Amino acid sequence: MTFKAFIHVQHLLGTGHVVRAAKIGKALAAKGADVTLTTGNSIPPTVDVIGLTIIELPPCKSPDAAFKRLVTLEGQDIDDAWKSARVKASIQAFEADDFDLLLTETYPFGRRQLDFELTPLLASAKAKDHVPLIATSIRDILVRKKELWKEKWMADQALKYYDRILIHADPDFITLADSFPFAGEVEHLVRYTGYVGGEQRTAPETTDGNDEVIVSCGGGAVAEALLSAALEARPLSRRAEDATWRVLIGHDVSPDAFAIYKKSAPEGVIVQRARRDFPDLLKRARLSISQAGYNTVLDVLIAGVPAVFAPFAQENETEQTQRAQALARHGRAVVAPEAGLTPERLAAAVDDALALPRSHHHVQLGGATNSADILMRDMEARTS
Repeated sequence: MTFKAFIHVQHLLGTGHVVRAAKIGKALAAKGADVTLTTGNSIPPTVDVIGLTIIELPPCKSPDAAFKRLVTLEGQDIDDAWKSARVKASIQAFEADDFDLLLTETYPFGRRQLDFELTPLLASAKAKDHVPLIATSIRDILVRKKELWKEKWMADQALKYYDRILIHADPDFITLADSFPFAGEVEHLVRYTGYVGGEQRTAPETTDGNDEVIVSCGGGAVAEALLSAALEARPLSRRAEDATWRVLIGHDVSPDAFAIYKKSAPEGVIVQRARRDFPDLLKRARLSISQAGYNTVLDVLIAGVPAVFAPFAQENETEQTQRAQALARHGRAVVAPEAGLTPERLAAAVDDALALPRSHHHVQLGGATNSADILMRDMEARTS
């Protein structure tokens, strides 16, 4: 029997959500499923969707990191007519075939802005003669809400509509309870898949990174505080003043700003653009200093290197702070808050992190394949 899967994904600012959804879709297709990936934004050309049926809904995005508004790709606020067209397109796409699986990425544990579309989609699925398996795919950390009722609504929505909750994390480091106060209510639906990503890559032959402090900042667009502090922190550290500090600056930082950082580098500090062999540098490093995005933290965990996290925390962003704090509770990192970060505070965090033991825990990976395995078993169980 060939199962048919319908995946709904909406990335609003970054591309991590659609990258994970596509990887799960590819893993399901590799196991023989027919997979339709339905997207509410343009899929970047770097995302591999070969073998998947792609349906593009009327697209939208967030204009900024506040995530308080949805706009069209041209920057126009969406209106009721746009919402109606979006709901119609979504339900028509789903009802065009007899799907065995409806997988929503993030929702209902986020993307509440899309409830106008997704509750009708879920109701449509529940009303079918052949009710599909309904699952959600979420990353390791949820963004905490200021109003507790919103988080209770998430749990209630999951209990009302969902059969399975896939969490792309290693529960030895992070569990749903670390960022969701109603985790106990949905625990029976939860399966941990391991992290999505962390694939082996061919590394160039180099000794770069040996016993170094590696400073990284993802794309770098929101890392000025971290970079400025890191350039001056080396001589203030008792445990890392003898190490080379390699500062990797992402390509979202302009050439002019990069040139200033490079010119400002003191003795013992190397400033470079971000490198593809970053995960391999970490494996040889004495310490990692970084923000706390999903992919960077995964690379740090795989390397087992002591870490200082200075999580991005502007606007209403809590995800990186929560991820960093969860790992700190497990003795895997020290947190240096972005607000008020100085070279002195960063150096103190470096010394504290270097007092931590190096981890030899093998991080659970294979999140896409494990997700596909879980979903295939769940679908098979419904037909037996």
